[in-house]
Order: sequence, then structure tokens, then C-alpha cells
Amino acid sequence: MNCAIDGVTAAADRLVGAFGRHDVEAYFAAFAEDATFIFHNLDRVLTSRDAYRAEWRLWEERDGFRVLGCRSSEQRIQLAGGTAIFTHRVETQVEFGGEPMETEERETIVFQQDQHGAWLAVHEHLSKAG
Repeated sequence: MNCAIDGVTAAADRLVGAFGRHDVEAYFAAFAEDATFIFHNLDRVLTSRDAYRAEWRLWEERDGFRVLGCRSSEQRIQLAGGTAIFTHRVETQVEFGGEPMETEERETIVFQQDQHGAWLAVHEHLSKAG
């Protein structure tokens, strides 16, 4: 198998796994500092990892947000030089204010290889599955 595909697959697995465990530090470490984020449930683009981290903290503190688990399926990786586009369907179990709920979404994560060869997420776009 292609070395780049293997690296992107491992990076995506780490990101999705950390998210599913609500491992905040490992999850945000998977993103570049200048990563951007578009979420269907927000009215604006988050233009950095720190902006997303602040939003996440707000969800935790204000809404009692917690990720209970997630499952990724229909994964696909497209390579474009030092950039990779990872798409998948994601089923997530979350909790808001003690109430569990499930979401079904489609997600695109763009990864870019850094100067050390590590694949970091530079863009995430989350849409409702439909």
C-alpha cells in the first residue's frame, strides 16, 4: 500500500479515536494551529485550532457536552501532493446536559504533511448526513 495513504489513514484513525474518547488534548493535537472548521451547527467559520478549542470549552461548560463514542465508515482518501482529502460518514454518540443523543454526519478532513512528515488536519467540514 502507498506510504502516504498509510500515514493519512493512521492520522485519521488517531483523530477520530481521540474524538470518540473525548480525549481533548490528543484530538486538538491532530490539527494544525491555523486549521479552519466549518460545522453545520455553527453560524460562522472557525479560523484556527484555538478558536475551535474555545468553542469546544463553551460547549462543555455551558451545554454539558461530552463525546461518548463515534464510528467512522465509508472512508475514502484522495491524495494531491502533500495534501490528502479524507471523507467519511460518522455516527457519534454525545451527551448534552446529561441527555444522550446520536448524530449521523458526513465529514471532510483535509490533511497536510508538515516539515517533519507528520499528517495534520488543516480543514474540517461537517455536514448532516442526508
